Amino acid sequence: MTIKTAKLSDPAVRAFVAAVNANDREGFRELLTPDATMADDGADRDLDEWIDQEIFSSNGHLDVDNESNEGRSLLAHYRNDTWGEMRTRWDFTVEENGRISRFETGQA
Repeated sequence: MTIKTAKLSDPAVRAFVAAVNANDREGFRELLTPDATMADDGADRDLDEWIDQEIFSSNGHLDVDNESNEGRSLLAHYRNDTWGEMRTRWDFTVEENGRISRFETGQA
């Protein structure tokens, strides 16, 4: 059973999921610190290249199954037009100003 996006505990993570699912690139970028970083399956990736390929040009979508770590860790089904659907984990570092400075994802 999935958790509705509006019910996610952490406001920054909730906004991240909402931006991904709305294909809102501008809103997504506003959630991140200027020096934000990310990793996929344990390897650091170029953030702009990754979000373009894995989210915005391929219709990425997150359905969250579970959250932990005060809402900053998710287990979710992620799908896009490139890879189809897979079970994934997402971990977020949220700064005091409410912006995300790092996220890590990968297959769960």
